[in-house]
Amino acid sequence: MFTFQIAIEGGIKGIDRPAFARFVRETYGAPQGWASGGLYRFRQVGPGEAADYRLMLVTPATRDTICGGSFDQYTSCRIGDRVVLNVARWAKGVPNYGASLATYRQYMINHETGHRLGRGHELCPGPGRPAPVMEQQTLGLHGCTAYSWPYLNGQRYKGTIGQYDDSTQTS
Repeated sequence: MFTFQIAIEGGIKGIDRPAFARFVRETYGAPQGWASGGLYRFRQVGPGEAADYRLMLVTPATRDTICGGSFDQYTSCRIGDRVVLNVARWAKGVPNYGASLATYRQYMINHETGHRLGRGHELCPGPGRPAPVMEQQTLGLHGCTAYSWPYLNGQRYKGTIGQYDDSTQTS
């Protein structure tokens, strides 16, 4: 059982906080989500309660401060016990993703949580196939189609371990 807290950076406007938390919980509880294989369970806890990690929605500048290493203001990250989602990606998604904003948001949550679960990046398994959730879909699909879940047809869906040498966008 993984416990998590949700934190939204102060000053971010236009985010319905209860709806955000509900979306996160629904993503974690979806039949094709990380909990579907029986290895993981997730429970949100409140402020001041012990949590295994903190899922944070932050500005691009705060993303760079927390995530360190690559200062891009574009991507999200997982660092230590923090799953960090970039609010600019949450609000706008990414160009040429080929799926709905809700699908992209599910991908963000599942991808960065996958890192918290110890999963590394994966490659597209072939043109026209769904992208593994651990592919860096924010930076490009490499012939795959957008897919936001770790499970497909009841099986853990993954590609070969690796990552592409994609550059980040600027907005």
